Amino acid sequence: MLNQKYRFACTLTFGDIYPQVMAWIGIILISVAAALASMGAANPQMAFFVVGLILVMSLPFLLFTFVTTLFNHIEVRATSEQATEDRAEFVAPPSVPFRR
Repeated sequence: MLNQKYRFACTLTFGDIYPQVMAWIGIILISVAAALASMGAANPQMAFFVVGLILVMSLPFLLFTFVTTLFNHIEVRATSEQATEDRAEFVAPPSVPFRR
């Protein structure tokens, strides 16, 4: 039992991350809309500051959701002795040399 081997498997699909990407695109569009709305104000530099502030403040939350989603989709599976032996016996077919 001390020689138990484990295998990591990632079950993450694009459908798991897609809502998070869409939410962040929504945040970007809202910040750009806010910047364009305030562009006609007396201080247009403030509009660029608002966009930068919103993007910088939302990026840590986006990274946190990506990382936690990834960690939730990593599985650790115990491998049996037979599965380990079967993998060791597999030999890849020889590759065909590239010709010009």
